Amino acid sequence: MNNSSKGTALITGASSGIGAIYADRLARRGYDLILVARNRERLDQLARRLSDATGRAIQVFPADLNNAADLTAVENLLRTDKSITTLVNNAGFGAATPLLQSDVAKMDEMISLNVSALTRLTYAAAPGFVERGHGAIINIASIVAIAPELLNGVYSGSKAFVLAFTQSLHHELADKGVRVQAVLPGATATEFWDVAGVPMSHLPSQIVMPAEDMVDAALAGLDQGELVTIPALPEAADWQAYEDARQKMSPNLSRSQPAARYRVAG
Repeated sequence: MNNSSKGTALITGASSGIGAIYADRLARRGYDLILVARNRERLDQLARRLSDATGRAIQVFPADLNNAADLTAVENLLRTDKSITTLVNNAGFGAATPLLQSDVAKMDEMISLNVSALTRLTYAAAPGFVERGHGAIINIASIVAIAPELLNGVYSGSKAFVLAFTQSLHHELADKGVRVQAVLPGATATEFWDVAGVPMSHLPSQIVMPAEDMVDAALAGLDQGELVTIPALPEAADWQAYEDARQKMSPNLSRSQPAARYRVAG
């Protein structure tokens, strides 16, 4: 049991899957916890189990982040609770259905949770972290952020936002003592697939990572100072090559004239 405290970690989507495993791992690392999710019963069960196992102070905060009043309540907590040192933006859901078969209202709900709620919670937490000179923001994205063809395009787009948002946050906050990380899991053994409409049994076993292994790898990446962690990627150099190629284009993305291939002959 670890009796030293590293502050409080607020974890969204904490009642099951990746969020519940983050709760377990962070409590064992010495964090007190605020667990946010819709399912009060699951939150209570997890809180009791982790409190008994670790001795940490664990608060449950039932909230539907697609409900304006609930989201505002979590924002207010992030703004006012100065013990919070870590925000894990894990809440979200996905879809595997093609565009023409998707319910646009459900897609709008996905954007609201995966993008808008994550953004608002980050904006609520970051000023306090900057003021106190320390803190960490962990954003759970997905490999579809860089491989959008694999699943539903709205889901991929929402996770591409999370990646870009995290990279921009790092650019702004790195010199202010605030750590930022984007985690890009591949297929992970959670309830995600039931919600997305693709039973996990339909996936090749060699591409599905146990959720515990995914979270442990993500936290190892955080410990190693990674901005972007892709738990399944064997060679870190492959991500660096991807980033180098992106950065190489940067000086030529905005110029006073169109590229020569777009000029119409007179």
